Amino acid sequence: MAKKASKKKVVVSSDGRKVVATNRKARHDYELGDAYEAGVVLVGTEIKSIREGRVNLRDSYVEPRDGELWLINAHIAIYEPARENHDPRRPRKLLLHRREIERIAARIAERGYTVVPTLLYLKKGRVKVEIAMARGKRQYDKRATLQAEQSRRDIDRALKQRQRDY
Repeated sequence: MAKKASKKKVVVSSDGRKVVATNRKARHDYELGDAYEAGVVLVGTEIKSIREGRVNLRDSYVEPRDGELWLINAHIAIYEPARENHDPRRPRKLLLHRREIERIAARIAERGYTVVPTLLYLKKGRVKVEIAMARGKRQYDKRATLQAEQSRRDIDRALKQRQRDY
C-alpha cells in the first residue's frame, strides 16, 4: 500500500494571507531588520506543492546575481502525482522593484549583513515570500534572547495562576 504524503496546515491571517511556511530558525540565528515582500518565479508543479504546505525555508537565503535577487536552497517538495517534476532545491528568482533590489544588494555588500526569507505565503492566489535584512547573532545573544523569553513565559504563567487563585 502506498504511503500518503502528509499535508501541513495552512494558516490564514487577518489580512487575507495564507501562511504556508515560516523560518523560525532565522528569528533565532539573526537580528532581523527591514522586511520586503517579493514575488517568486515558479515552474510547473511547484505551486501545487506549495498549496499543500510542503515547503521548508530552514537553510535558505537570498543572493544577488546579475542585478537580480535569487532565493537559494529553499526546499519545495516534488509533487507526487505529476509525471515531470521540478528540482526541489533549485534557485528561484525573486520579483521586486529595481530600487528595492539595488538597496538590498548594497546592504548585502556591507560586512555582516545577509538576507533571509522569514515567511512564505499565498496572497490573492500568488506566492509571496517575506525577506528580511539580517545580521548574525552571537552565541551569548542567542542565550540572552532565550533567557528573556523563558522569564517572560514564567511571569505570564505566574500571573495566570494568581488570577485563578482569586
